[in-house]
Amino acid sequence: MPDTQRQPTLADQLADKLQIAIVQGELRAGSKISEQDLAAHYGVSRGPLREALQKLERRRLVVRAPHIGARIARLTPEELNDLYQVRAELEAMACRLAAARISGHQLAQLHQLLERQQRVFNNQPGDYAVHDDIDFHLGIIHASGNQTLIHTLTDDLYHLLQMYRNQCSAGRRPTEALKQHRRILGALSDGDGELAALLMRRHIESGRANTEQVLRNQMEEHLG
Repeated sequence: MPDTQRQPTLADQLADKLQIAIVQGELRAGSKISEQDLAAHYGVSRGPLREALQKLERRRLVVRAPHIGARIARLTPEELNDLYQVRAELEAMACRLAAARISGHQLAQLHQLLERQQRVFNNQPGDYAVHDDIDFHLGIIHASGNQTLIHTLTDDLYHLLQMYRNQCSAGRRPTEALKQHRRILGALSDGDGELAALLMRRHIESGRANTEQVLRNQMEEHLG
């Protein structure tokens, strides 16, 4: 029986590598993209590189402007707030759905994730395990079982959010974030979708306020 699953192309692989570089801050928000430099760095020709950049444009990680060219996306605080507002409502919906659909195995995985995050903080006080934080949210989103919701959050919103959450993680309060996660997970374990949704909205609002403040500070430093 033939394999109908499409194999990733060179452009697909390159887009994923560039996405990681953007999310981790190796390619900074607002910086100009040099196709020549990137092609040399990754050892590829301009063709697959341009195709990869087009994919990142669709993911809103790269923007193009007339007479300027391609740049890594940089959101204004207002645009970031818009993004967080949509995220808060959609993740609240994910909580309501997950409360009725989440499996025992999925609950166990989320509990294990929080325990791992707690160990990271115990070993390195003040450190914020950003990837575990993202995985916690993604775990709930996938547990919602709603494919449209999953696609919207994980494909259309999280690429930009990951970039800003990584680059604006300074000043976060890991202990408070962990407490909020545990309360959300407790509500899900009890099957209380409305409480889980309320707690998720509050949790995301806390993250939004912190990210906005760090972003404004970074913009002021850049202008200064």
